[in-house]
Amino acid sequence: MPTNGLNKALKLQFGLINHENRYLTAEAFGFKVNASGSSMKKKQIWSLEHNDHDGQTVFLRSHLGRYLGSDKDGKVSCGAERPDADCRFLIVAQSDGRWALQSESYLRYFGGSADYLSCFSQTIGEPELWSVHMALHPQASLLSITRKRYAQLSKSEGEMSVQGNIPWGVASLVTLVYMEGKYSLKTCDGRFLCNDGKLVKENAPATAFTLELKSGKLAFKDCNGKYLTPIGPTGTLRSGRCSKPGKDEQFDLEESHPQVVFQATNNNRFVSVKQGVSISANQDMETDMETFQMEIDKESKKCMFRTNGGSYWTLVSHGEIQSTATDKERNTMFDIEWRGRRVSLKASNGKYVTTKKNGQLSAVSDTVGGDELFLMKLINRPMLILRGENGFVCHHKNANTLDCNRSVYDIFSLFFSDGAYHIQSVSGKFWHVSNSGMVCSDGDKPEDFFLEFLEHGRIGIKGSNGKYLRGDKGGTLKGDGAYVDSSALWEY
Repeated sequence: MPTNGLNKALKLQFGLINHENRYLTAEAFGFKVNASGSSMKKKQIWSLEHNDHDGQTVFLRSHLGRYLGSDKDGKVSCGAERPDADCRFLIVAQSDGRWALQSESYLRYFGGSADYLSCFSQTIGEPELWSVHMALHPQASLLSITRKRYAQLSKSEGEMSVQGNIPWGVASLVTLVYMEGKYSLKTCDGRFLCNDGKLVKENAPATAFTLELKSGKLAFKDCNGKYLTPIGPTGTLRSGRCSKPGKDEQFDLEESHPQVVFQATNNNRFVSVKQGVSISANQDMETDMETFQMEIDKESKKCMFRTNGGSYWTLVSHGEIQSTATDKERNTMFDIEWRGRRVSLKASNGKYVTTKKNGQLSAVSDTVGGDELFLMKLINRPMLILRGENGFVCHHKNANTLDCNRSVYDIFSLFFSDGAYHIQSVSGKFWHVSNSGMVCSDGDKPEDFFLEFLEHGRIGIKGSNGKYLRGDKGGTLKGDGAYVDSSALWEY
C-alpha cells in the first residue's frame, strides 16, 4: 500500500488457458469445472486469494464465489463456500511463464482437458500447465513495493522511471498489452518498455514479459530470465541482474482513476488550487495544480475531486468551495449533470457551483446559466480500452463494425474536441454511428461522442445522435440505447 493512500492494489483476476488453448470454466450447475471455454467471459474468470499466514498458499475463487479444490483421489470440485485444506494450492511457475498448480495437501498437480480434469499427476507435463490471461482492466498505475513510488514516463530521458510520489497525470498511466501469453508495458505516448530500459515503437521479444506472482505481488520476467526492477537514483525501470524476484522486483497494479481539468465557461480560465485552499478558475495553463482526480462513490454515485496534494474539494461556510477535506464526507460529494459539451456541478447543499467574477467557485446558484457551466476534459486516457458486461470492445474480423464480447481488446486513440471526444482506430479511421445504429470504425471524418462518468470505474458513451452505445445480445456494439443500463456501461 503506498504511503499516500490514494488507491488500493487491484484484486488479481485472470483466466487459465490449458495446453489445448481452452479456458478453465466454472459452471453454475453442480459447481462443476471443465476446460472447454474458447474465450474469457464471466465463467472463465478466477480470483486469486492468498493465505495470510504463509504468503505462498493460494486459493482460486470462481465467479460464483466458490473455491476450487481437490480430494486425496484427485477428484476436482468447485463448491466450497469457504476455503479449506483441500482448496490450498501452490503456484509452480515455469520458465515460459505458465503455471502448474499443486495441491498443497496431496502434492499432486492439477490438469487435464475438457470435462476430464483431475489433480492426481505426480509430475508436470503439458496437461498440467496453464497460461495466465489477466482479466482486470489493462490500464493501471504501477507501484514499486520497495521504493513506494510509481512508474511514470520521463519524456526528457526517454525512459520509464519509478519516482512518482502519487500516480498523477497521463505520464503515470501504464497499459498492459497481452500477446501470446506474455505482456508488454505501453506508455501513454504509445511506446513499449524494452528490457534494457529504452522505449521503442514496436512490440518485440525484448518488450515481452511473463507475469509471476510472489506473495500476491507481480514480477515481470524478460526473455533472458531477468526481472524488471527500478535502478539508480531516478529508479529507471529495466531488467536487473536477478534471476529470482525479490522485494525490489515486486510491483502492485493500482486502479487508474480518471483525472480531469475544468475550464469555466464565463471566463475560459482553468480551475486551480494554485492560489491556496480556495478553488478558483483563474489560470491560463494546465498543470498538476489544475488537474483533479475524479473518484465516484460506489454507493451514492456522487463524485469527489482530489487535488494532487491529496485533499478533496469540499463545501464550506457561505457556499465557498475549498480543498481542505482530507477524507470523504457529505460536503465533498458533488453531482455532475451532463449538458452536452458542458457540465454543471451541484454541491451537497443542493446549489449549483458558480464561478464568481474573481474566479472563486461557490455553490450558491439555484439555476444553471453561463456562470454554472464548465468544460471538463479527461486527460489520462489518450488510449481507450473498453470492457462491457460481456467482454472487451474489439474490431470485428470481417467487417467495419465492433464486437463487445471479446476476451482480447483493441486499443483506440481518444481525442478531445470542445467537450466531446473522437475515437480513432489503429487504421486511422474514426468511429461513427451508421443510419442503422451500428457503431462502425471506418469513418474518414471524426464524429462526436460524449463521455458520461456515471459509476465507479464505468462510463456511458453518448453518440451525436443522442443515443448511448450498448452491447446487444449478439455481442455487437450499437449506438441506439435510449437510456443507460448494464449493457451501456463501460469500464475504461
